Amino acid sequence: MISSIIRKDAVKTSNYILVVEDSPIDVEILSRAFRKADFSPSVHHCSDGDSAVEFLESLCSEDALSSKFPSMVLLDLNLPGTDGREVLTIIKNSDCLRKIPVVILSSSNNESDVSYCFSVGADKYLRKPISAEEFADTVGQIKQFWQERV
Repeated sequence: MISSIIRKDAVKTSNYILVVEDSPIDVEILSRAFRKADFSPSVHHCSDGDSAVEFLESLCSEDALSSKFPSMVLLDLNLPGTDGREVLTIIKNSDCLRKIPVVILSSSNNESDVSYCFSVGADKYLRKPISAEEFADTVGQIKQFWQERV
């Protein structure tokens, strides 16, 4: 199963999640599912890849502390501007950012997308759920990943 694959070398950082998602509806559904799962990390939201890259790169200044970095990035692949594949590549090619765990949360179940993401360094790949029951399961997996890493 795709979602059972997790990298073991990601580091722990702060107590917030960066959610990179262009759909306000998906962000709201995710927020509600977090609350229902009794999972309440702080969330910083970027609605496109460009703002995510700008935000993350701003954390890499000389005086940046590890506590400023998100403990996890939830990343959609299909974003306007800089797409999620590029954002993932930027994160994992950056000496400053590469150890931040990245969980792909995408509607794509294309094996080439999955393979690409893991080859670049994604820590987990989850398919966006369709039903409320699937969303609860997905949030449970995100919560479990968070608890194991943070």
